[in-house]
Amino acid sequence: MRLLAGHVVASLAALLPALFLALFLALCLATTAHAHAVLIGAEPADGSVVTEAPKTVVLRFNEAVAPTAVSLLDATGKPRDVAIRAVDESVVVTLPAGLPQGTQVVSYRVVSQDGHPVAGSLLFSIGVVTGSAAPSGDGLLHALIWLARLALYLGLFAGVGGVFFAAWIGHGPAGERLIMWSLRIGLVGAIASLGLQGVDLLNLPITGLLTWAAWASAAGTSLFPALLLAIAALLIAAIAWRSPSFGAAFIRTAVAMICVGLSFAVSGHAATASPQWLTRTALFIHGVGLAFWMGALAPLAVLAWQRKDSLLRVLRRFSMLAVPVVALIALSGLALAVIQLESLGALIDTEYGNVLVAKLVLVAVLLGLAALNRLVFTPAIEREFHRTRPLQRSIALEFVLMIAILGLVALWRFTPPPRVLAMSDDVPLAVHIHTDAAMFQVLIAPGKVGQNDFVLQLMNGDASPFAAKEATLTLSLPDRGIEPLERSAALGPDGYWHVKKVPLPVPGRWHMQIDALVTDFKKVTLEDDFEVR
Repeated sequence: MRLLAGHVVASLAALLPALFLALFLALCLATTAHAHAVLIGAEPADGSVVTEAPKTVVLRFNEAVAPTAVSLLDATGKPRDVAIRAVDESVVVTLPAGLPQGTQVVSYRVVSQDGHPVAGSLLFSIGVVTGSAAPSGDGLLHALIWLARLALYLGLFAGVGGVFFAAWIGHGPAGERLIMWSLRIGLVGAIASLGLQGVDLLNLPITGLLTWAAWASAAGTSLFPALLLAIAALLIAAIAWRSPSFGAAFIRTAVAMICVGLSFAVSGHAATASPQWLTRTALFIHGVGLAFWMGALAPLAVLAWQRKDSLLRVLRRFSMLAVPVVALIALSGLALAVIQLESLGALIDTEYGNVLVAKLVLVAVLLGLAALNRLVFTPAIEREFHRTRPLQRSIALEFVLMIAILGLVALWRFTPPPRVLAMSDDVPLAVHIHTDAAMFQVLIAPGKVGQNDFVLQLMNGDASPFAAKEATLTLSLPDRGIEPLERSAALGPDGYWHVKKVPLPVPGRWHMQIDALVTDFKKVTLEDDFEVR
């Protein structure tokens, strides 16, 4: 026992610098705060009808993005080649000449700063609306991405966590078969996740996994270092299982658990939320804590099934550590939920919130089972050692619930958090009107029903300042019988024309006309539509 205690003390002393280094790396990776990218506007606007074919389509996002695939399906259903380039927070799509009249479908796929692909489509019509169909969905691809993510979670939590439990608490090989299979499944899931990320980025068919472009594209996202850390955790845990001594096992499993925490802290929705010093640290704690908890289940179930003499000793040791670990899991999860949700209403109004509610229900049941294990089943075994069947069933149910929870968490890959949706709501509407005579940029804040402020930036066709004596804004909503509403703009010290507190009482596609008076005999008029939420 003294020799074992000496190994533990030495291992803890060696582990402390590694823990500090891990937290330091997580904080150093917290550079500029980025959110999941959201399309906040387009020119032409989604659903708009233009008289002439535009030369470009401009997609505006709430942050800088990297375009990976943009396609155009013209009104006849024929795919057309386009050229794309990123400009600040926008993606400019140069359209081919000779587009036919009717509805065109532009499909885009970009990479946001959190490493996740963002895809969507917008429709605009030239002259008349026709029945052009939008591209098909990605159901099979999303199912495979979800399955690969679930496999990876199983490897990190049940596999790496199981090896850590065997070294630090169980001091034995109980649950070896399930732990080793979890590590193998996790490794396959990590590799598959990388390839599927590239397929998703480039909008390729599933056979795109066989192309170099898919893997190279995925390697350029923030998911790549996260998966490298996950693979390192899985391989180190597999090596640690065959360690020649307790001391070597302690060090190796500790490093593997640090890699688990870091793999969650460097990529994903929550990792890119602000403040990153909090979200990345919370993710690190949450990931390590869950690996500690789930990793204990298979060894404990085997010990209970075989009624090993060491069962009670291992149960007491695990129970003593599980209480503070579960508390840290709960606190870190609460912090992440508050940051991602921003309001209680998001639990009901958003898909992200719906998944979180389902997860919380399962977690509540899981905590109830954990309490039963500690307060009822363990004391029963202490009184009558042969009464292990209730504990076996409870642990098995805990494992199934853990898998279900991980399946729900994997769904967040496809659901932007409410904080991102709220961010897009706070971004003013931007309308760009461009003719040979002039170019007007209009910002409308907040761009929804109620009072709105309009900022008019008037420029010549070459983007030089447009000299105007007066500017007038006229709004109407013909579909709802709202006749033209005219407001005079005032020139502000910033050189822009401002119209404040303009009432937009109902949602819909409003028509905007801007008249810029150049001289008493010359006036430039530009018109466009915009959508009020």
